[in-house]
Amino acid sequence: MSQDIVNEVYFLAYSVMMGVVITFVYDFILIGRKIIRHNLFFISLEDFLFWAACAVAVFYMLYKENNGILRWFAVFGAALGMLLYKKIVGVRFVKLISVLIQKEIHIAGKILSFIFRPLKWFMGKVKGLCRILGRWVKKTGRCTKKKLTAFQKVFKILLYKN
Repeated sequence: MSQDIVNEVYFLAYSVMMGVVITFVYDFILIGRKIIRHNLFFISLEDFLFWAACAVAVFYMLYKENNGILRWFAVFGAALGMLLYKKIVGVRFVKLISVLIQKEIHIAGKILSFIFRPLKWFMGKVKGLCRILGRWVKKTGRCTKKKLTAFQKVFKILLYKN
């Protein structure tokens, strides 16, 4: 086999691998979207940044491997790599990883809830004590105000008599 044909086969293999890598990285974006819900603006922003980075990566691959010449079999190779990855691995990978991460988050939440349970109990007691102290201060303030008002009236009467 001539060296030119071997180089073309390598270039096609690079194209297929580029398609697999692009789809694999995009699956992590999909996993992030399943774990943390996004609105349309952030989804669009993520997609724009991702595809801009992919365009730079593909251009670099074309520049390095093929002197910057766009060849249609490279595009078809990348599409083939994307399709193969999606059909063989993609959907199950996204479901499995997102479910595992969600379960880990749930377990971590349970552990943190168990760890902070004494603190929650203590804060409940402090809240109850603050409520009792607040009522006592309010009641004492009302009583003091009544006594001061009565004292003020008596003081005014004494001032006007003299």
